[in-house]
Amino acid sequence: MNRQLPNIALHPLRAELYNELHSRPFQILPCPAQVTHIALLTTPEEREAQFHHLQELHELLEETAPAQDASCFEATFGNLRVRREMHMEFTAYTFIDLAPREPHEPFSNPAISLLPKGWLDRLAGTVVAAFHLDLQPVRNGPNTDLGMVRPWFEGQRLVGSSPQEGKARVWGSFKLHSDDFGRFMVLNSSLSNSQLGRLSQRLIEIETYRLMSLLALPLAREITPNLNEMDQQLAVITQALSENQNVDEKEILAELTQIAARIEAYRARSTFRFSATRAYHRLVLTRLEELREDELSGHLTITEFMTRRLTPAVKTCESVGDRLEDLSRRVDRASDMMRTRVELAIQSQNQELLSSMDRRSKIQLMMQHTVEGFSVVAISYYLVSLLKLAMDAAHDAGIHFNKTLILGIAIPVILLTVFLGIRAIHHRFIKMARRE
Repeated sequence: MNRQLPNIALHPLRAELYNELHSRPFQILPCPAQVTHIALLTTPEEREAQFHHLQELHELLEETAPAQDASCFEATFGNLRVRREMHMEFTAYTFIDLAPREPHEPFSNPAISLLPKGWLDRLAGTVVAAFHLDLQPVRNGPNTDLGMVRPWFEGQRLVGSSPQEGKARVWGSFKLHSDDFGRFMVLNSSLSNSQLGRLSQRLIEIETYRLMSLLALPLAREITPNLNEMDQQLAVITQALSENQNVDEKEILAELTQIAARIEAYRARSTFRFSATRAYHRLVLTRLEELREDELSGHLTITEFMTRRLTPAVKTCESVGDRLEDLSRRVDRASDMMRTRVELAIQSQNQELLSSMDRRSKIQLMMQHTVEGFSVVAISYYLVSLLKLAMDAAHDAGIHFNKTLILGIAIPVILLTVFLGIRAIHHRFIKMARRE
């Protein structure tokens, strides 16, 4: 029966969310088979160029080219299967030879030998991971593996394990060989094609994510000496501040600003890379758990190898990232101390300035009182002079009175009147100032 949802609103990403978990299905691989995996760091422009390059491959092999790109693309051309997967910062190509030639010689004729000549050389991007997987059936026991496996790894020290409850054995060196590729050999005892595909996919992801997680290690080693230098410089500044030494605040603030700028520059360069390293490392650990390994002939298992070699490198990157954050916080605290020190110095200067202004105000007030006394005398003198002129004019006009007596009486009256008038004006201004 054909059922449909009622007429209700559907989320526009609903179909995409359903398909997401099925976007990168596991391979189904025959045994024997030859697998070559290449992972390249790419920019958006390089990804577009890769898609056109993939279309060119179809044309060279006389097949219909895809019209649209996809996050996971897979096509089979006779015995050659090509798979392209796009990840956040890299693109992975897997080339599979489904029917290796006989007699079987591991790594002698890898899957990329089936590609048109020169096509792989024009692939856009920067190669990070490139390795071969040789898948072959075995009937003998694990005790005979070394004699058969060791010649194909050019004398490199091997890491081996028996995953999937002993149904297969995996050998690898985690090193580059003379062809500039890494190598893994999977000896299949009783895995089905589907199980073999899942095992191969886990090995591919472990090696790819291992190398991607290590991209931060050179950066961490580059940053560490500079962190040591800044740490020592900051320790000297903090010690000087703690001992309350006489320091040049302007110079110290300039040094702290320079350190903070360098730290932020390093954080800008490293934050994404260190975060990606932690994410890739977690993926590696998850894939290792899925292998369910058993030990082989006293060799390190893949999990033991990663724990001893990869985990310390990841911890180093995490340590450098933590040191950057710690230094940033310490610089902030030292800057706060310097700002507090400067603010206290400014407050002390302001206090001294206010005290100086207060002293000046008192002196000005005393001078003002002195000037007021002189003002009373001066004004009284001018008023007495005016009175004397008026009396002279009146006497000349024929009005007879004792000028000397009147002038003697007027002088203290005028002095008292002027003094009281000036005092009244002074008190009035004081009241106005208090109201403000």
